[in-house]
Amino acid sequence: MEYGFTTAAYVVAAVLFILSLGGLSGQESAKRAVWYGIVGMALAVAATLIGPGAGLWPLSIVLIAGGGIIGYYIAMRVQMTEMPQLVAAMHSLVGLAAVFVGYNAYITAAHIAGMPQETRDALTGFAAIVAHKTPTELSILRVELFLGVFIGAVTFTGSVIAFGKLAGKVTSKAQKLPGGHMLNAGAAALSVILLILFMNGAGAWALILMTLAALFIGYHLIMGIGGADMPVVVSMLNSYSGWAAAAIGFSLGNDLLIVTGALVGSSGAILSYIMCKAMNRSFVSVILGGFGNTTGPAMAIEGEMIAIDADGVAAALNEADSIIIVPGYGMAVAQAQQSVAELTRKLRAAGKEVRFGIHPVAGRLPGHMNVLLAEAKVPYDIVLEMDEINEDFPSTDVAIVIGSNDIVNPAAQDDPNSPIAGMPVLEVWKAKQVFVSKRGQGTGYSGIENPLFFKDNTRMFYGDAKKSIDELLPKIA
Repeated sequence: MEYGFTTAAYVVAAVLFILSLGGLSGQESAKRAVWYGIVGMALAVAATLIGPGAGLWPLSIVLIAGGGIIGYYIAMRVQMTEMPQLVAAMHSLVGLAAVFVGYNAYITAAHIAGMPQETRDALTGFAAIVAHKTPTELSILRVELFLGVFIGAVTFTGSVIAFGKLAGKVTSKAQKLPGGHMLNAGAAALSVILLILFMNGAGAWALILMTLAALFIGYHLIMGIGGADMPVVVSMLNSYSGWAAAAIGFSLGNDLLIVTGALVGSSGAILSYIMCKAMNRSFVSVILGGFGNTTGPAMAIEGEMIAIDADGVAAALNEADSIIIVPGYGMAVAQAQQSVAELTRKLRAAGKEVRFGIHPVAGRLPGHMNVLLAEAKVPYDIVLEMDEINEDFPSTDVAIVIGSNDIVNPAAQDDPNSPIAGMPVLEVWKAKQVFVSKRGQGTGYSGIENPLFFKDNTRMFYGDAKKSIDELLPKIA
């Protein structure tokens, strides 16, 4: 009865997780999709707690309550601008959990190996599963736990470094130790050798040494990737955490964990591919930290940045018929989404066509800008992806860039020596007038100068994005 209920609950939870993942593909269905995920996880936890081998109820309740309180506290305090680093931090916890479970599986198997059969028959839970495995199944378990620990360790340190880069606690520049990729390759080769030794009877020392090598790979791999690639790195680590969870599922014999891990791992890998395609980069080049390599000197930039005040921007907006707004991380930092939404409402009320152009890698997290605009209740139907809106810029009166840099950089098309050469960008410079809301004259997160700021039809609207937009609002007729 216990197995039947748990299995049925896991099937329902798996279906809910699939529905949740599918619903997240659209803004209209995202809220419902989140609830699918919440209900599915609650059902999975409940089925596990009352399923076969359940025990230690007081401790389980305390841990669940403690985790829930901590999660609620973090969710209420974290700003939208901090969501990318929060996601990276969550990935690190999944990786660490995989390491702990792998070690627990190894210790349990080693402890049971010396038990008499009578004692084994009295075991429950995970220990009972291990006790009844055949020698071949035990060998498979050793491979599973080894891989789980390896993937988990790489995910843990990689996610910690990604968190540091996104939070500004670690330099966003790509940095490698002398030896570069050979160090990563050497650590990976050592891990393979240790796996062979581990399968041939080597003790805990092989597992521990592999863990240290994997921790190094995660650290050195992400340190060698520049800040401009962080959106891809976040989705890649999401994939790693999924495969780590799947490995945990195999070790524990938990079918739902296997399914969930596979869903997360495959969706993260697909998202990484989509984002690499949007940046005209190969996944391998991102992992190897190739961003910033050039074949010659960058093209010289002519002209100067010309500033404009709120009156000038307001006058242009009042005369314009069509407007495209391109948001970026600067809008998130200034928390200007509500002001931008109010500006949009006023312009549309005046009979003007207002739309948003979203680049796939805008911000520091996939979908970052979409979430901010949805939070500010900007209508979904006027938020368009780059491919849907790029051809409309030549017929647009005004393009407003709010805190974006690389995704609107014409050097991607004009300068073959630019570090972002070939990357698809939003062609805002083709609009009749371009206003760039920016704090100052510095470069963006990747450190690349933007010729857009020097073009004849571009004016720089300096200042904090929220304050600048708020200054515009009363001037819109």
